[in-house]
Amino acid sequence: MSQPAFSMRIRNLEEKLGVSIVRRGNRFQGLTGEGEMIVRRARGILDDAKALDQEIAASRGEVTGRLMLGVVPTATAFAAQVVNRLHEVHPRVLVHIDVTTSMAIQQRILDGTIDVGVTYSDSVPPGLVTITDLYEESYVLLAPEAMLDQQDESITWQAAADLPLSLLEPGMQNRRILDRIFASLELKPEVMSESSGFMSAIIMAREGAVATILPRALADALGPVDGTRALALKSVEESTAQSRPICLASLQRTPELTTVASLRRVVAAFVR
Repeated sequence: MSQPAFSMRIRNLEEKLGVSIVRRGNRFQGLTGEGEMIVRRARGILDDAKALDQEIAASRGEVTGRLMLGVVPTATAFAAQVVNRLHEVHPRVLVHIDVTTSMAIQQRILDGTIDVGVTYSDSVPPGLVTITDLYEESYVLLAPEAMLDQQDESITWQAAADLPLSLLEPGMQNRRILDRIFASLELKPEVMSESSGFMSAIIMAREGAVATILPRALADALGPVDGTRALALKSVEESTAQSRPICLASLQRTPELTTVASLRRVVAAFVR
């Protein structure tokens, strides 16, 4: 739809309802309170229509439709494996994976723009959301072989803090977790670069420039990376690595979307 046609649709809706939907100036300045209420209700209507389509397909013995999945960067490997399992059982489900922050996942679950989130359990608000525990996220150091003692199978956070590191940017939940771990141990790591994803850090580690800290699930899915080694991270004071719970979260609905229910069954079998 062209911009003039879209603007005309908005003005016609405003005239019909007798309210202003958008705040106007030289350019779009956002929605009014009434506009935000209309968007929330419209999303609910679209969600109901989506559920109806899926229920009709399910009555014919099919599971089909589009599944919007929000995933924190540290859980992308797990999510990819789950989606593969889902496609084996229900090949007609189209999954859209959006890798984003835990804060964005929380908001988008509540406003209905994603169906399911794979995120940190403590970032999901209780009450309106159904939560399924998945696994404990633990961490490994991926470093160039030249930076490591060949006999080591693990490394302390204290030793890792002395290496040149590439980490996620401070706005990402994983970075905040790592910052809290370092701070609790009174450490100031040498951060050489930051990014919104892990790929650049992995490539830099392979080239011998920096080390990086990855969730174990991602490191296991990647397998060996030429020129590097992956070591479990442990603190001097503790015998086990710090970890954080990852969950599957979706808005409570009755009935639940068939695509979401199917994903939950696949996840339950996969986690077992």
